[in-house]
Amino acid sequence: METAARLSQFVDVVGRDDFALDQAALLIGAWDYPERDLEAYRDQLGAIADYTQPFVDVATSGILRARAVSDCLFDRLGFRGNTEDYYDPRNSFLSDVLDRKTGIPISLSVLYLEVARRVGLLAQGVNFPGHFLVRVAIEDAWLFIDPYTRGRTLAPADLEALLRKTTTPSAVLEPSVIAAASKRQIVSRILVNLAGIYGRNGDLPRSLDVLERLAVLEPSNPRIARDLTQLRERVDGLN
Repeated sequence: METAARLSQFVDVVGRDDFALDQAALLIGAWDYPERDLEAYRDQLGAIADYTQPFVDVATSGILRARAVSDCLFDRLGFRGNTEDYYDPRNSFLSDVLDRKTGIPISLSVLYLEVARRVGLLAQGVNFPGHFLVRVAIEDAWLFIDPYTRGRTLAPADLEALLRKTTTPSAVLEPSVIAAASKRQIVSRILVNLAGIYGRNGDLPRSLDVLERLAVLEPSNPRIARDLTQLRERVDGLN
């Protein structure tokens, strides 16, 4: 499938009110793999969930069910945070995360979310500043999990310490900081991360791929529209 067709597919997926997060995430980076069978990766997510389900089923509490997902993904299957080459674009591509078993906070969070959804856990992404997280419903509360550190659970003090590390030393943990992120916000954050990586590398064509998709997600954002027009002109000048 050509790159233009992948963009069209992305438009079709995110144009739905409640689009499939795994589909949208798998289409990020598809510009590098026009012939890759993305449905096979959805099947792989299903197979991981099938492997995880028995461990979740025997867990006797919400905390233990959430930990069962973490144990399967990070201890039994070996997914991990990429601490050696954090800014490799492949860390943001869900298909590469599944192939290489390594990623960054947001891509590993998407992996956790999609497996959790398939095994019947209520899990949500958390658009935490500088470090994406997951929260899982446990009885009458939320359990906060960091997939980048092999599913470590975070108490309020841990969340506040992480906030001060990623923002300012005087930051205070507010409810808005640990609120659920929408699927659109999750996909946008992946793309913004990639925009920064490609921008640092001077990769104009890939930056254009990212901005085209951001413009689809945020059509009323004037800054994205302006940047997209300017970047198209610069890329056209290279041809």
